[in-house]
Amino acid sequence: MTVIRGCEIPEDLYHWVDKHIWVRPGEGNLVRIGMTSVAGKLVGGKLVAVTVSHRKVGREIHKGRSVATVESSKYVGPVPTPVSGVLKGGNPAVEADPSLAISDPYGEGWIAELEATDWENDKADLLTGEAAVAALTADLEANDITCD
Repeated sequence: MTVIRGCEIPEDLYHWVDKHIWVRPGEGNLVRIGMTSVAGKLVGGKLVAVTVSHRKVGREIHKGRSVATVESSKYVGPVPTPVSGVLKGGNPAVEADPSLAISDPYGEGWIAELEATDWENDKADLLTGEAAVAALTADLEANDITCD
């Protein structure tokens, strides 16, 4: 894990840099998505709700569409999926305790699981490893963002 400007950047995850969303591939085509530590800073710190659209469970959600909504005292907005897939469900721990999405964004704070329908093509638009660190570092510096 690299730390830039106080923001954690795990090199082993796939990052959608512009949206501050990460993807962790699992078994088969299953993927988990969540918000980066940068997203946690941008939403204003304390989340009061993370709501996965349960009416979408079992349905295909196309890349770029919302799988959840996050709400803080300063922000309400979507959590877009960086991959197309069938929504398997949300993280009940995060729905019960939204602060996990910020306090443990890469562990217990994941937001949703999908069964990716086109992982090989979708992952080509995501960055991982040194490329992700470089792109996120440039974004943090260009926008004067720190996570401290």
